[in-house]
Amino acid sequence: MHLRPAFSARIGAVLERTALASPVLVMDVAAVVSRYVDLQRALPDAAIYYAAKANPLPEIIRALAEIGSSFDVASGPEIAHCLALGISPHRLSFGHTVKKAAAVADAYAAGIQLFSCDSVGELEKIARHAPGANVSVRLLTNGHGAEWPLSRKFGCEWTMARDLLCHARTLDLVPYGVSFHVGSQQTDPGQWEAPIACAAELFQSVQARGIRLHSLNLGGGFPAHYSAPVLPITEYGAAIAQSLFRHFGRSQPQIVVEPGRFLVADAGIIQAEVVLVARKSYDDDTRWVYLDCGKFGGLAETMDEAIKYRFRVPGRSGRPTPVILAGPTCDSADIMYERTPCYLPADLQAGDRVQILSAGAYTYTYSSVGFNGFAPLRAICA
Repeated sequence: MHLRPAFSARIGAVLERTALASPVLVMDVAAVVSRYVDLQRALPDAAIYYAAKANPLPEIIRALAEIGSSFDVASGPEIAHCLALGISPHRLSFGHTVKKAAAVADAYAAGIQLFSCDSVGELEKIARHAPGANVSVRLLTNGHGAEWPLSRKFGCEWTMARDLLCHARTLDLVPYGVSFHVGSQQTDPGQWEAPIACAAELFQSVQARGIRLHSLNLGGGFPAHYSAPVLPITEYGAAIAQSLFRHFGRSQPQIVVEPGRFLVADAGIIQAEVVLVARKSYDDDTRWVYLDCGKFGGLAETMDEAIKYRFRVPGRSGRPTPVILAGPTCDSADIMYERTPCYLPADLQAGDRVQILSAGAYTYTYSSVGFNGFAPLRAICA
């Protein structure tokens, strides 16, 4: 298993020298760039499209653009954000399979040429509002092995994918490729095998009908370092390369990956504050620790206790004892870890700072606009 990344000295310096109001997310942009390079080395033949939704801070988008990244965008505002930062529309892929007609038309007018779909209604919408565009069809996957599965809502079965690609040609669109996603925080490198095999059959099937596809989008799913150790990215790259050779041989299409979490999660730390430490009865051994950052403040991926963050408490050295962790709102759903073992120092007190590690992905963007009047999670870059 891969060793967890060291605590970022750059983030540590910011937190030590600056009295930042809590809660705040601090991002190490250099660490994001380093992870991009790691992924490039693991999958040297793949085009990388960063999933902007994971963390769209301008500093991150600019840094990734400078080293050659393209971008997967999921909405009109994400497109506008990237264009405003100087990203060429030819480096953007509108990968969401459920889009308003106006969003398709605006993206096409801006110069975007690559769209995704997984249904006939979406395909025909693209034909009406982005005539002649390149279209990729998304396959349905089961999400096994992922801590944040993405199954059922997106993708379609093999036969429907084949029919959509054929129908795209009749609509004067360009049947460009196939995509899939094995689920976010995917802990099993072998989970790319089955959809790659399915995609290879799909390529062959439509080729027999005179359609030559160009691209295979493997999605994201590459994991960050939360509470459980994960395999190094090199093992994911090796497993994917073997699957591609097994099913496509030496005639492989252009491979695309859409990392989000892998690039930014480990590069971010949320500094939160303990609001209250309490017990529910005199004989209750378990403490409840309420932080000023909870599910509605950026930690939405603790829903169903799927993503299990690690914690650091500077200045406290007491013996770690079990706690139930909750957020500051008056919503009873704002409990993060009631079943998952969570340990914090026994001498923890209200006012202490708690650092939530590997919190750079899907926190800043998941934060509510102002539930209970709490401001959205702030973010700065080291």
